[in-house]
Amino acid sequence: MKKAKKRRRRSAVTMHEVARHIGVAPMTVSRVLSGDAKVSAETRQRVEAAIKELGYSPNVAARNLAKAASVHIGLLYNNPSSAYLNELLVGVLEQSSRSGCQIILEKCGVRSERTVIEKLLRDGVGGIILPPPLSDSKVALEALRAARIPFIAVATGRPEAEGLSVRINDYEAAAAMTRYLLSLGHQKIGFILGAPNQTASGQRYAGFAAAMHEAKLEVRRDWVKQGSFSYRSGLVAAEKLLTVGDHPSAIFASNDDMAAAAIAVAHRQHLDVPADLTIVGFDDTPLATTIWPALTTVRQPVAAMARKAMELLLEEIRLRSLGRTLEPLQHFLNFSLVKRESSARL
Repeated sequence: MKKAKKRRRRSAVTMHEVARHIGVAPMTVSRVLSGDAKVSAETRQRVEAAIKELGYSPNVAARNLAKAASVHIGLLYNNPSSAYLNELLVGVLEQSSRSGCQIILEKCGVRSERTVIEKLLRDGVGGIILPPPLSDSKVALEALRAARIPFIAVATGRPEAEGLSVRINDYEAAAAMTRYLLSLGHQKIGFILGAPNQTASGQRYAGFAAAMHEAKLEVRRDWVKQGSFSYRSGLVAAEKLLTVGDHPSAIFASNDDMAAAAIAVAHRQHLDVPADLTIVGFDDTPLATTIWPALTTVRQPVAAMARKAMELLLEEIRLRSLGRTLEPLQHFLNFSLVKRESSARL
């Protein structure tokens, strides 16, 4: 029993013992563990060698608290009810937990981008994440460039030439989904557009139109309806598509919220989905599997995109503290088609 106690005491090396071993202050060890760039290379090497020699295992929670005190990331959001935002938050919070930084959420309405960004700067954030639609906002991008603060745009179709972005290829993803609908025998395909101020919306429509033209099929303008990526806008657009005499056999909505709304309208019109009408969406948010029938959709790995955005932003912050910076980068993640019960062969 005594031997066991002795082994536990020997293995429980403290930060103070590491510091004493090489003749530095415990705070110096703490600064090395937290990645403080102000510690000299020679001191850092001595501390790391002592940690290895003594077998010191730092308290992860304490390290995270130390990092959290020094790195705050601002996340602007526009539509709190969006399923997309919920998925993005999951990824951001997962990565912030691993990295030990704190997230400051700020709602950013129309024409308030500059004011909200100035508030975040006063709060001392080290970097800012811009999800859609703010990732396409000229006002927000100009304010961030002027402030010279690290930032990254998520799911933008208009990436900064000198900046960082994480996204998928919306054009190719929409074209792939359209080709899938065509493979099921659908030729009369309606389309619900996303918000006109987001480049992803235009790219998804362009991909749809390109696949239709590739199949030598007409894109009927009366079967293309404007939405805004919200559930309510999907209801309005679907009503317009399904209350005319000659309606499409399939509807491709630019996101899952609008596709779910289209399914609700189809049920109200006593149309069976998918026997009478195929409906597909885009994003593969949790909503896609909570509605009936489950939604065929394009899987955009939103949480993974958020995690990658956090990773790149934190690296940019770290490099800037060393007087360097990341090269301009557009990081693409893969999309995939998820085929569920809302689609069927004609």
